[in-house]
Amino acid sequence: MSAHHLDPEKIIETVATLRNRIQERFPDAGLATVADDLLNIARDAHQTGTAIKRPMYGVRLISFLFIIAISACFVMVIRVIRIPNQPLPAGELVQGLDAGFNALVLIGATVIFLMTLETRVKRSRTVKAIHRLRSLVHIIDMHQLTKDPERVLTRDPKHNTRSSPKRMMNRFLLNRYLDYCSEMLALCGKIAAVYVDEFSDPQAVAVVNDLENLTTGLGRKIWQKIMILHSFPESEPEAQAESSLTGNTKSDASETDAISNTES
Repeated sequence: MSAHHLDPEKIIETVATLRNRIQERFPDAGLATVADDLLNIARDAHQTGTAIKRPMYGVRLISFLFIIAISACFVMVIRVIRIPNQPLPAGELVQGLDAGFNALVLIGATVIFLMTLETRVKRSRTVKAIHRLRSLVHIIDMHQLTKDPERVLTRDPKHNTRSSPKRMMNRFLLNRYLDYCSEMLALCGKIAAVYVDEFSDPQAVAVVNDLENLTTGLGRKIWQKIMILHSFPESEPEAQAESSLTGNTKSDASETDAISNTES
C-alpha cells in the first residue's frame, strides 16, 4: 500500500489469513463463520470503494442537462415579461418582487440539489455499507461477551449455575479466541476506512470515525480480559496443558508475524 492510501488487496489478504487461523484453531466455533462474513465484506468494500472513487458521469450529465433546461426556461420567462409603461402600484410591485424572489430561491435550491446529487449518492452507498459493517462488529462483540476469564482462572464448580455458559477452553485457547476477536474488530475499522479513502465527504467520514471509535472501545474491553488472563500465575495442570500446544503456539505466532509484515 502507498504512503497515503490503503490497499484493499492487502486488507483482504490479511482478513483471509485471519479467517484461516480461526478455522484451524476453532473449526467448530461460530467465530469462523463470522470471519467468513468479514472476508466477504472486505471484498465488497474493495468493489464499492473503487466505485465510489470513480466519477459518476451519468449523474453529472443528467444534472448538467437539467441545469441547462432550468436556466433556459428562466431566461425565456424573463424575455416574455413586459413591464408596462405606466407606474406600477406599490402593492403590485411588492407582489412581483416577492414572486420573483421565491422563483430565484427555488431555482437556486434546485441547482444546488443537482450539483450535489453525485456526492449524496456516494454518501448513501457509504452509509449503507458502514451499517452492514457495524452490525458485524456487534456480532463479534456478542461472541466474546460470555468468554469470562475469571471462569477459566476459578475452577470451583460452586460458582456455576445451570444457566452458566459451558467452559470449553483453557487459558491458552481463551487468550487466542479473545485475540482473534480483537484483530477482527481492528480490521473492521480498516475496512470502513476503505470507503472514504478517496471520498472526503464530511458526513461519510464522520460515520466511519464513529465506527472506528466503536471498534476501539470494544477492543479495549477485550484487552482488559486478556490482561486479567495474564495477571494470574499459571497452575501446574494449565502449564502442562499449554505446553502440549507449543507447536500450535509457534505456528500461530508465525502467522501473526506474517500478517504484521503484510500490513507493513
